[in-house]
Amino acid sequence: MPAKEKQKAEKLKREDPEVAREIARTAPVVDANAAEPVSQAKRPLASLGVYGLIFIAIIVLYYLVRWNTLGIVGTYQPLIERALVGALAILLVLALLTVIRAYLISRIEDAAARYNLNRVANLLGGIAIFLITLSVLFANWYTAVVSLGLISLVLGLALQTPITSFIGWIYILVKTPYRVGDRIKIDDATGDVLDVAYLDTTLWEFGGPLLSTQHHPSGRIIKFPNSKVLTTTVYNSSWTLFPYIWNDIKFQIAYQSDLEFVSKVMSECAAEEVGEAMMERVRVYRELLSQTAIDELEVKEKPTVIFRVDDNTWIDAIVRYLVEPRRAGAVKTRLTKKILEKLNEEPERVMFPKADNR
Repeated sequence: MPAKEKQKAEKLKREDPEVAREIARTAPVVDANAAEPVSQAKRPLASLGVYGLIFIAIIVLYYLVRWNTLGIVGTYQPLIERALVGALAILLVLALLTVIRAYLISRIEDAAARYNLNRVANLLGGIAIFLITLSVLFANWYTAVVSLGLISLVLGLALQTPITSFIGWIYILVKTPYRVGDRIKIDDATGDVLDVAYLDTTLWEFGGPLLSTQHHPSGRIIKFPNSKVLTTTVYNSSWTLFPYIWNDIKFQIAYQSDLEFVSKVMSECAAEEVGEAMMERVRVYRELLSQTAIDELEVKEKPTVIFRVDDNTWIDAIVRYLVEPRRAGAVKTRLTKKILEKLNEEPERVMFPKADNR
C-alpha cells in the first residue's frame, strides 16, 4: 500500500475515535499483555470511604436500638430496625453503583455508550432502592419477599416482550449492531435509523412495496421491537471502517457485440461518475481494513466489468462499482443514462437483443 494512503489512514484513525474503536474491536489479537486503560480508582475512593463510615454508623445504631440502649418504646423498635436494615441495603446499592461506574463503565471509550450505560445503571439502582424501601413497609421480611416474588412472576409473564425488548436495547447499546443514522435492513424492513428507544427502534423506510426502487424513501416510518435484534440478522450498510457498498448495473447485449468496446465504455463511464476523489477515499479505507482481521477481502477502488452468459439468447454485461449507500440510487440513475447514450452511439458494435427475442 502506498505511503500516502497509510498516512491518511493513520490521520483518520487519530481524528475519528469511531474508526479507532472499530479497528481495535476487529483487529486480531497480537499482544495479550497490552496495556490496560489508566486506572481511575482514586475517584470513587472518597465516596466509598463516606459510604463505609455511614455503614459503620448505621450498624452501631442498629445494635443500640436492638439492645434498647436508647430507651426507645417497644412499639416503634421493629419499624426502626427494619428501616436501619433497609438503609444498609440502600447504602450497598449506592456503593455498588459507584464501583460499576468507576471501574467498568468509565473504561468504555465510546462516550455515547458510557452515557447510555450510566442511564441503565441509574435505572436499575433506582428500581432496587424502590424495592428495598417498599420492603421496609412490610412487617415481615418473608411476606415482603414472597409478595414481591409473586408480583415479579406476574409482571414477568405479562411483560415478557417489553422486558426482552429492553434487554435488546442494552444489547444495541453495548454491541452497536446499528446506531442512529445507519442504513440497515432487518427482516423485511429497510431504512435509516431515526431513533433507538428503550423498547423499539424507528426506521425511515427506503424502498418497500410502494416503490420499485430500493434507494428512495417511501415516506413511511417503521417501528419494530428491540427484541428482534436478538433473533434476526441485521444488515448494516454504514460500517465505520468501510462506509460503502457495491452496486451493479446490468445490460443485456447480443453475442455479436464488441465485448472489448462495451467493457471500455462501461468502465470509463463508471470511473468518471464515481470520481477520483471517491476512489482515493476507498484506497484509504482499504488501508484501514488491512489493519483488521479481514485480510483476504478484495476491495477494488476502480469499477470492474464482467460478462455472464444469460440463460436466454444474450449476454449480461455487468459493471460493478463502489458507492456511498445514500448516493446509490442517484448514481445508478445517472450512470445508466450515460452508459446507454455511449453504447447507442455505436449500433454496429453494440447490438441489443431484438424485442421479439426478449
